[in-house]
Amino acid sequence: MSPAPETILQGPPLEQPAAEVNVSARLRSWAREAPDRCAVRKDQGTSMTFAELEARCNRLARGLRRVGLTRGDRASLFVRPGPELIALTHALFRTGIVPVLIDPGMGRRNLLACVARIRPRALIGVPAVHLARKLFPRAFSSVEFAISVGPRLGLAQHTLDEIEAGEDDSFEIADTSRFEEAAILFTSGSTGPPKGVSYNHGNFEAQLKALEQLYRLEPGETDVACFPLFALFDNALGLTSIFPEMDATHPARCDPARIFRALESGATFTFGSPAIWRRVLPWMQRKRKRFSTLRRITIAGAPIAPELVLALRDRMPAGGEVHTPYGATEALPVSNISGAEIQGDVRARTEAGEGTCVGRLAPGIEVALLEIGEEPFDSWKPGMQPPPGEPGEICVRGHVVTREYKYEPAATALAKIGTEGDLWHRMGDIGYVDDEGRLWYLGRKSHRLQTKNGLLMPVPYENVFNRCEKVHRTALVGIGPSGREEPCLVVEAQRGANRRRLLEDIEDWKRHHAPQAPIERFLVHPSFPVDVRHNAKIHRLELKSWAEKRTR
Repeated sequence: MSPAPETILQGPPLEQPAAEVNVSARLRSWAREAPDRCAVRKDQGTSMTFAELEARCNRLARGLRRVGLTRGDRASLFVRPGPELIALTHALFRTGIVPVLIDPGMGRRNLLACVARIRPRALIGVPAVHLARKLFPRAFSSVEFAISVGPRLGLAQHTLDEIEAGEDDSFEIADTSRFEEAAILFTSGSTGPPKGVSYNHGNFEAQLKALEQLYRLEPGETDVACFPLFALFDNALGLTSIFPEMDATHPARCDPARIFRALESGATFTFGSPAIWRRVLPWMQRKRKRFSTLRRITIAGAPIAPELVLALRDRMPAGGEVHTPYGATEALPVSNISGAEIQGDVRARTEAGEGTCVGRLAPGIEVALLEIGEEPFDSWKPGMQPPPGEPGEICVRGHVVTREYKYEPAATALAKIGTEGDLWHRMGDIGYVDDEGRLWYLGRKSHRLQTKNGLLMPVPYENVFNRCEKVHRTALVGIGPSGREEPCLVVEAQRGANRRRLLEDIEDWKRHHAPQAPIERFLVHPSFPVDVRHNAKIHRLELKSWAEKRTR
């Protein structure tokens, strides 16, 4: 076994998953305990009880086996958020078939490349994806079973109704081991090409236990699933899922009135992108609305401004809390911070330019820091960690940490340190630990600036300038080659702001609030390019290219 690094932080203990585990067995137990409880519904639409969902999962599982799919096969799912997504995913878990989830908003080229790389045996989706299969046959050449969630239209071999047909509602859940592959979830591609993250059944079980412990989730609660992938956990936890009326691929375009209506239908919990809350909160303020039942709001996907967290917190009932978990597709949850803690010294330190505090570690997580660099490591060696008190790349270990990118050994080697039983994941983020035992985030490693005066991380400076009136958000990018990059702050204005006047305000803000900031160049961009999953992560490399063209 490789030498262990110095563990900087350690979260509360978390029980190790059993040797044999299948998340869908949790759904079955809730169907037996609370058969008549609503399991999933669309806002203002159809619903299913736990008993109905259990029966449907079993019929789908039997049908998938009947047409010829077997344990270990991969099935690409392109299904709209709602009851079908939940039922199909659990049916696949039960059979040991591996669902492959790819965000359709990542763009045609990326989507086709992801399908071609994973080579699924089955394609289960809406008719539009089966049309894509006909138009781009090379990407889908591995598909033997085409199942349409909707009419066949001559594009698929089976419909979902045909798969589900049958009177037998029984099915024996596969005895999957904790290390057996359970699903492949693709990253959003916001910081590089999308990669397929291989989850095993133990990862999912550990995530469920960590979320239960971290947020004290109780059976019978209701989640409004503003981020559909999170809803896959709900029914395994005994929660009801409500899918609001929104386009999940464009959360920044959501109708705040519809989101609020769904939340006011008895929701106690919700998880969503900051882009959603930047629309919902102003609408609530204009309408003088408050939440009546929400106990917890969780916001993730990008660094969150303290004022957004605290303003939402003020709209909740007594005892309600806003949480901002930190993690990634490869490891989630890693840490969490609440509005109560932000309201203390954290807000002042954030706005003073110390970075973004992502809080205290989640159950079962260990964190170590790695000296900033690009070299892959197969094991820890002396001298790999930064000097005490210095920032470094955040590395995490725990049962929620995934082990590989599917069919991408080079990417896996760059992201993982150690071997079986001693695996650390490199988050690709730079951070440090404060004296209170809290983790702070300074930005992505790939977004660091290498200037003639040394290293600059973007997030601390952005937090300072984001407070300027009429500023929607900022991004610090480097102009020129590495080692001689000139810092340039790119600014996106709030709607209706005068861009020329905004530049004057930004320069004035620097003189009064950040005189030591090594930034002399400012540009206003009409609308930042952002990731498709959360509409919140800024595509800084695109902004860098744009800024360099503007300053030639």
